[in-house]
Amino acid sequence: MSVADGDTVEVRLNGRTENVRLIGVDTPETVHPTKPVGCYGPQASAFTKQLLPPGTKVRLVRDAEARDYYNRLLAYVYRSSDNSFVNLELVRLGYGVPLNIEPNSAHRQEFVDAAFTAQQAQLGLWGACHG
Repeated sequence: MSVADGDTVEVRLNGRTENVRLIGVDTPETVHPTKPVGCYGPQASAFTKQLLPPGTKVRLVRDAEARDYYNRLLAYVYRSSDNSFVNLELVRLGYGVPLNIEPNSAHRQEFVDAAFTAQQAQLGLWGACHG
């Protein structure tokens, strides 16, 4: 397990390394080749690294589609030690915003509700970034 950025992680799965894009959440850019580092991007990436330090065991849950345009595995990620829902934690604490891409929308309303609460409390990017 390693973290590429706030919403993309690498996991060892069946003897291979897979890039996994967290479904339902979008964190500000930190490693995009053509986009600048986004407001609160480094903090989001650091938080994901804190949630998922190297070697962390996770459970991946798919939705309707297995892979995205970039061939990344799409998944809801749960930390095995305590069943923490990583995707939702990022939104709940203001490190990311909901990103609903149909048909992968099993937890859409949870993400929307969590973002509303984070925004009202000015958590994370909601308090740090303007516009």
